[in-house]
Amino acid sequence: MFEDISKVVIMSDMDGTLLTSDKKMTTKDRQAIDRFISLGGKFTVSTGRTLEAFEQYRKMLDLRIPVVMYNGGIIYDYSTHKVMYAEYLPDGVREITAEILAEMPESGGEVLKLDRTYVFRNNYYQKLHTTLCGISPEYAELSEIPDGEWLKVLFAMSPEEIPVMEDIISRKNYTTVDFVKSSGIFIEMLPHNISKGSALEEYRKLDGMNDCTFVAIGDFDNDIEMIQSADLGVCPANAEDSVKNVSGLVLHNTCDNGAVAELIEYIIRKFNAV
Repeated sequence: MFEDISKVVIMSDMDGTLLTSDKKMTTKDRQAIDRFISLGGKFTVSTGRTLEAFEQYRKMLDLRIPVVMYNGGIIYDYSTHKVMYAEYLPDGVREITAEILAEMPESGGEVLKLDRTYVFRNNYYQKLHTTLCGISPEYAELSEIPDGEWLKVLFAMSPEEIPVMEDIISRKNYTTVDFVKSSGIFIEMLPHNISKGSALEEYRKLDGMNDCTFVAIGDFDNDIEMIQSADLGVCPANAEDSVKNVSGLVLHNTCDNGAVAELIEYIIRKFNAV
């Protein structure tokens, strides 16, 4: 698996993995990433964030290869500012969203497209999401949001309401879209069979990536498919039990004290590099 460090790609989740609990990046992790890249390794991120929400972190990372965004909806190359791969929600998703909202009137939510975010219901948890991600959304009724190229719909609610929405989704048995819990207060609607894992498989098809070893690290439910699709799946100590159960390596460190740096040191030791 580890014969050539230049063929190793680390694909890291952001929130709860590369970012600390207060949405910062540790110096320890940044320095480890720089060292890994200087030795020839490849590093990228796989995140549910939008282009706008990721911008503040892109400036901290020396990313030389494309990134996975929108929880697997797109692969984006910052060097060329081009979308390398994209999957959009199908026709009829507006009606599905409205149907869920009719049963969950207190839920906040937003529609995410490549160029902007539309907030259609702005409750406390939606406002929290907007603030944490540092985005400037457009506010609109669900019926007013332009058709086409919806990458995902995010529903924001209290932790107590999450099981209620999960029950509604299960009962409705939607077949054209999938749902994933991306935090304790968010459930996201994605195109059917689209995830960070499906995006990793598409990433392998990019030029120069077909013979690479992929190491994926994440902490939450929306990272499970990516971890399962990787050659080595890894999680920080703060990961959900559901993620630990599918990971080949559970790290000692949490996102707050350098989990990504620990992973990089593990890989470098495999090559006996200094």
